[in-house]
Amino acid sequence: MKLTACAAILGFSAVALGAFGAHGLENRLSAEAQGWWETASFYLLVHAALGAAMAGQGRRWRWAVVLLLGGAALFAATLYAMALGAPRVLGAVTPLGGLGMLAGWALFALQALRGHGAGLKPGGKRLR
Repeated sequence: MKLTACAAILGFSAVALGAFGAHGLENRLSAEAQGWWETASFYLLVHAALGAAMAGQGRRWRWAVVLLLGGAALFAATLYAMALGAPRVLGAVTPLGGLGMLAGWALFALQALRGHGAGLKPGGKRLR
């Protein structure tokens, strides 16, 4: 599946699940669980948007996008699951998603510092 499509699916999921949490689960979750739900939706949406923006910029960004999207999906999925009553031991997996997001951001910064991020137009071609 193309990374842009993955980012779009994650973005859609973040909006849908955020709305469901705010309206469908209102008064059904503890304050702690509601916080997990909101955090999951926020991080998933932010990283889906960044992934969508980066996905069309060329192959050099591929691993940064994979790490950002995969990390966000894992991070959010574990928080959503715990909010719905999954065992709290699942929280031990949540930081792995966070590490994936951090690695994606670090790789993004490294590529940008190498000059791979300057002067790009949509489609990933360098402006001259």
